[in-house]
Amino acid sequence: MKVFKFGGASVNNVDRIKNLASIVQQYRQEPLVVIISAMGKTTNALEKVVEAFYTGKQEEALQLFEVIKNQHLTTAKYLLVKQYNSCAAKLHDFFTEVEWLLHDKPVREFDYYYDQVVCIGELLSTAIISHFLNEENILNEWLDVRDILRTDDNFRDAGVDIEFTEKKIVDSWQLTVDAGMNIIVTQGFIGSTDENESTTLGREGSDYTAALFANMLNAESLTIWKDVEGVMNADPKQFPEAQLIQELNFNEVIEMAFYGAQVIHPKTIKPLQNKGIPMYVKCFLDLSLPGTIIHKKNIKGLPPIFVIKEKQILVHLKSRDFSFMGEEPMQQLYAIFAQIRVRPNLIQTGAIGVQICMDDKQDKTDQFAAQSGLLFDVQVEKNLQLLTIRHYEEALLSKMLEGKEVVLLQKTKETVQALFR
Repeated sequence: MKVFKFGGASVNNVDRIKNLASIVQQYRQEPLVVIISAMGKTTNALEKVVEAFYTGKQEEALQLFEVIKNQHLTTAKYLLVKQYNSCAAKLHDFFTEVEWLLHDKPVREFDYYYDQVVCIGELLSTAIISHFLNEENILNEWLDVRDILRTDDNFRDAGVDIEFTEKKIVDSWQLTVDAGMNIIVTQGFIGSTDENESTTLGREGSDYTAALFANMLNAESLTIWKDVEGVMNADPKQFPEAQLIQELNFNEVIEMAFYGAQVIHPKTIKPLQNKGIPMYVKCFLDLSLPGTIIHKKNIKGLPPIFVIKEKQILVHLKSRDFSFMGEEPMQQLYAIFAQIRVRPNLIQTGAIGVQICMDDKQDKTDQFAAQSGLLFDVQVEKNLQLLTIRHYEEALLSKMLEGKEVVLLQKTKETVQALFR
């Protein structure tokens, strides 16, 4: 049993969908779960639909959604002959699911509507690709993962009910086998509450979905197919000299994810680590490239690993009566983090104050400043960048920060973080 996950870049046009089919074709005799993201920029386009709808621009929302509908129907027409009518009927069911909502007026929070609309991207892509695989005689069972992956109602970052989901995954696989098939095609990133309200698992949550399937079906491996060679020691868009890392262990990848590296979703590793399931990051454009293997073995001699996070703020909090920043005020602070669902990227505590680096998300920033302002004096610095280097050297750090104004610096033996403007 293998689990494959294909991201949006791997299915963003007809040729790449055909390429996906050629990869799956090579493994068609093996038990296989194929998890697929929304096509290309579909998620971003659906986000604009939600924003228009939520701000009262109903006609604009419907027009934007009409473009998405036509794009997917056109893709289906290019790919399908015998399977087109069946596929189009399924697509129209999903279109109706969104349009029914868009003809109403928002009465709930934004995140709820976000999940109801954005989840359609994965359903559309997998419906088209499942039908195409069947047309190519790569027989598969399409599953709506919302019937399988149960979550809470923390919309846009839902938590998974592991016990319920595991039973549904195992049962679904058994039904597929009983039907004489050995390939499942389903969605990443999305789930559903016990009231059948769609949820999402956070951006890049498709990797997490794939890891859960791998864990619960005791897969021999998980392969993430991407448009890059494998895991790099930096984002090639920011660092043209970035190099491939052919081998990593689970702990290192968790650290990379924690500090903001975008290659692997932070929640992805734990389900794999728990059962020692290796993960491969491979290039779908060139199968001959070695890619990266991530496993539980110790790895030595790693190169420096760079992560830069843009749009950072530094919040300065100071006690009003010059009392120490002890246990009670810090507990109050972490209660605010939990309440508004934010995670600090960096914290520096002093005697009577604390500095907190966070992503600058306008609504969350405003909420945090307002809530913490009830307890502390608050100042906010904006337009900052956060550099993290794993396995750093002092000379390298100096070079990276040359000409920068550093406002906060933290070091451990392995990792340095510098906040600068």
